[in-house]
Amino acid sequence: MIKKEMIAMLLAGGQGSRLGVLTSKVAKPAVSFGGKYRIIDFPLSNCINSGVDTVGVLTQYQPLRLNTHIGIGIPWDLDRNIGGVTVLPPYEKNSGSEWYTGTANAIYQNLAYMESYNPEYVLILSGDHIYKMDYEVMLDFHKANNSDVTIAVMPVPMEEASRFGVVIADENKKITEFEEKPEHPRSNLASMGIYIFTWKVLREALLTLKDQGNLDFGKHVIPYCHESGKPIYAYEFNGYWKDVGTLSSYWEANMELIDLVPEFNLYEEYWKIYTKSEILPPQYISSDSMVERSIIGEGTEIYGKVYNSVIGCGVVIGKDTVVRDSIIMNYTQINAGCRIDKAIIAENVKIGDNVVLGEGEEAANEKAPHIYTDGIVTVGEKSEIPSNVKIGKNVVISGCTKAEDYPGSYLNSGKALIKAGDEV
Repeated sequence: MIKKEMIAMLLAGGQGSRLGVLTSKVAKPAVSFGGKYRIIDFPLSNCINSGVDTVGVLTQYQPLRLNTHIGIGIPWDLDRNIGGVTVLPPYEKNSGSEWYTGTANAIYQNLAYMESYNPEYVLILSGDHIYKMDYEVMLDFHKANNSDVTIAVMPVPMEEASRFGVVIADENKKITEFEEKPEHPRSNLASMGIYIFTWKVLREALLTLKDQGNLDFGKHVIPYCHESGKPIYAYEFNGYWKDVGTLSSYWEANMELIDLVPEFNLYEEYWKIYTKSEILPPQYISSDSMVERSIIGEGTEIYGKVYNSVIGCGVVIGKDTVVRDSIIMNYTQINAGCRIDKAIIAENVKIGDNVVLGEGEEAANEKAPHIYTDGIVTVGEKSEIPSNVKIGKNVVISGCTKAEDYPGSYLNSGKALIKAGDEV
């Protein structure tokens, strides 16, 4: 029988609704990040860099691009005869079919996959965080403490702690209490949603709780293990970790990549981030263009000026166009004479001539003020914006828009222009 010491289960089925139109057609882990990567590349690269060569990727929402991106795992050296990467969508069983209803329910539905490797330990990961972490060091900590469950935690500012599951641990890092999003947190050690379970303990917990609706690790499995007297330890992580679940945090994390001394460095030799790369020509920067402090993907042509921005692959930026503080994803075309300020523009967008994005004063977004904030203009994938229009701040645009959608060639701050068939 095959035996693996530790396998990873990577939860990548989330919709990521707080990313608005960026995830209306694609799962959050498949959203572009840092010019040439997708969000899921970071946990997958961590796995192979940590020596974990068996990864189950649990998909559900809009999985096509994710599945195509992962393929058989070649970029991460995960195309193996034994182990490697396996995409695990929900499937029909003879007792009926059901969607994954919670993080732990998704893992429970794949017990047979885990049993086939007979692992000693199972690593549970989220597919939507940006970080570098050596899971082997965490496993050593788990073994050294004879722990049954180890939760990766990191210190957060006390005023932010109520957004997370918070753990209270003794001086040996043994967890004495666990609070899910407490109103008045008594600790600033936040759970990162990264767990190592001793396999038999995880299996027993999942089988016991299997009929629990929306079975979740933070709400059900961890409290169950704690109440059963299982030793649970907190593994403190002090590196860079970012949940890019909102448009503002997604924009910020991309902008941090271009800091003079980036807190999160994509250029380290010993901890590479792997991705599926298309065969593209080199970048082309024309003689009258200007690029300052930006990341530019392969195959991109720049005829205008780019400042403090992250530009994906195969992008065209026209003559006399100025792009500032923006994220432009793969294969988007921006024509001549445009001014783009603080925008997130998704893949395969076409923008006409002399278009201004991010004009004027801020106003709250009329459709989803909690999503479209901080003055960012968001344009969904495959959208089209006609020539000679001006667009304000906190605006969202999705679909093929025409000149008549912009009365007086202007779209005020806070507007939502979503064409039929494109949901926010």
